[in-house]
Amino acid sequence: MPDSGMPLSLWAQMVRLGFESQVVIGMRMAGMMGLAAHAPNENMRMITEKMDAAQESLQASVRSVTRGDSVDKVMSAALSPYSKRTGANSRRLSKRR
Repeated sequence: MPDSGMPLSLWAQMVRLGFESQVVIGMRMAGMMGLAAHAPNENMRMITEKMDAAQESLQASVRSVTRGDSVDKVMSAALSPYSKRTGANSRRLSKRR
């Protein structure tokens, strides 16, 4: 049950990110094992996207903190770059099937 101190929207964002991450991991693993279509650059893309998302996440959280946002808004800002990428990856990888 969500902590009453954290908005439901943040919980929803975290759940969606967790779900989409698992979908992307599954599709990429299937591609690496030859069970699904897999672009030749997918493994490198996976690494560079993580580095880019980490940098964007740090920048977004710092901007949010310097604006004086609440903790839940800072957390949401930090999660947004990851959410954006996992959603896009899920859509992109599912089209390959």
